[in-house]
This record gives sequence, C-alpha cells and structure tokens, in this order.
Amino acid sequence: MNLPLGFIIPHIFHGFASKSAFAPQAASLQNLRFSNLSLKEMATVPGQLIWEIVKKNNSFLVKEFGNGTAGVKFSKEPNNLYNLHSYKHSGLANKKTVTIQPGKDQSVLLATSKTKKQNKPASLLNKSLMKKEFYRMAKAVTNQVADNHYRPDLKKAALARLSVVHRSLKVAKSGVKKKNRQA
Repeated sequence: MNLPLGFIIPHIFHGFASKSAFAPQAASLQNLRFSNLSLKEMATVPGQLIWEIVKKNNSFLVKEFGNGTAGVKFSKEPNNLYNLHSYKHSGLANKKTVTIQPGKDQSVLLATSKTKKQNKPASLLNKSLMKKEFYRMAKAVTNQVADNHYRPDLKKAALARLSVVHRSLKVAKSGVKKKNRQA
C-alpha cells in the first residue's frame, strides 16, 4: 500500500503533537521533545525495511538488459559477494555481511561485519588478512562463515569469491613466448 508522505507524517507525529494532529503547527518539529531519549535507546532500522526502500532504486544498482524483456540486476555495493541485487546478498540491508577482497602483497582480506556496531562505520568490520595457501584460506573462510553459524547460507558464495580473488593474485610467468614455427 503506497501512501503519500503528506498522509504519513501527521500520523507519525500524532503521539507527540497536540490533539489536532492535522494542524500544521502541531506537526512541526519544534513541538517534539526527545530530551529523555539517549542513543542507546534509539532502535536501529530493520533490514527488511531498508531493503524495501532501496530495492527499486539506489546508487549501487546496475541494470543489464538481455534478450527481449529478460533483464538482470547487479549491484556494486560493498559486502555483496555475488554482486547480485537481492536481499540475501545485499550488504546494505543485512546486519551480518561477509567480504573477501585482494589485499597487499599477495594476500586476501576476509572481513565480517559486527552486529553490535551498526551505527559506527569505522569499527564495523572484523578484518583478517590471509597469506597462506588456498586450502588453508578456504578452511578459514568456511570456519568463519559457516561453522561459526555466522551466515551459513553464504558459504558457497564466499568460497567462490575466494577462488576468484586467489586466482587473480597469481602472477603470470614472464618470459619470451615461443613462436609456432609450423608452416
């Protein structure tokens, strides 16, 4: 149900304003008093509400049109392993997210978000740098994502992203290529 903003705002302020909720002076922000609320008591916005707000249009959305009317939606948002525009893989709407990126000096960065620090972006991620062989990195990713009961539904996506990032870090062997001398 889509309601206009002019209808919603007076109803939101109805509890804070005087008895005539539709009067413009009653719905003004000067009449509201939040002095007894602290930051600890303020509730965070649920992920499903965030997804409903950003799913149709946001700055990270990339629409690709295929054959006929078949279209695919991708997302460039951070913390999205498959880069698909869906609630499951969204890094904006979910509190628990996983990121795998290339690091410095042939290393891979695994980052998971902290659920209690959602309003502090600087300390939001638990970062760990992995410099070992692929088998040990895969085991570490599996332990962090699935075995720790963090986000077991993202295990396959995390391992796929780890494989791609690890393959991209391999240095190509340099040297002169031999020419094919067949006539």
